Amino acid sequence: MAGSFFRVACSDCENEQVVFGKASTEVNCAVCGTTLARPTGGDAEFAGEVVETVEAR
Repeated sequence: MAGSFFRVACSDCENEQVVFGKASTEVNCAVCGTTLARPTGGDAEFAGEVVETVEAR
């Protein structure tokens, strides 16, 4: 599997969540439901702030 995992901070509630960099579905915050990442057909578009790369591949 080629892709990285990122820790993304929610812009509304500051919750940090791990998101796959090539997410194929919309990823929502587990706490407040705000969209954190949207699929684009390749790399996901992050709506929150990327805090760190958890695992790079």
